[in-house]
Amino acid sequence: MKHIDIFTDGACSGNPGPGGWGAILRYNGVEKELSGSEKETTNNRMELTAVIKAFEALKEPCEATVYTDSKYVCDAVVKRWVYSWKANGWRKADKKPALNVDLWEQLLSLLDKHTAEFVWLKGHAGHPENERCDKMAVNEYSKYLNK
Repeated sequence: MKHIDIFTDGACSGNPGPGGWGAILRYNGVEKELSGSEKETTNNRMELTAVIKAFEALKEPCEATVYTDSKYVCDAVVKRWVYSWKANGWRKADKKPALNVDLWEQLLSLLDKHTAEFVWLKGHAGHPENERCDKMAVNEYSKYLNK
């Protein structure tokens, strides 16, 4: 399997509010940037969307290392919380409903096709790819602020 590095970030102006996401896919020294936005969303939805869109861009099953500054996304996968939420009818340990079920279902489906390791990065700490993804996300949601 090919190994790809994926860097992602999501951002929101207000929470909820206009949101954007950015992703960088790197394979064999070649990079591809992806980004998008939604008029009314949350930061966590944008963080999840960035990871989903990155995996959707892959044309074949890959080994991926996903770098994200979202503890929500990283911990849910690495600590396997999302698998428990799904097994419990999308209820968290405190019995409250899990949020963003539609996106988690999409991500779990994609993770069935790929081998993925998730790595948490501290946001706004000078990590070049994370800073680029943040800039893409902010540029995306800014389209709604200038109207």
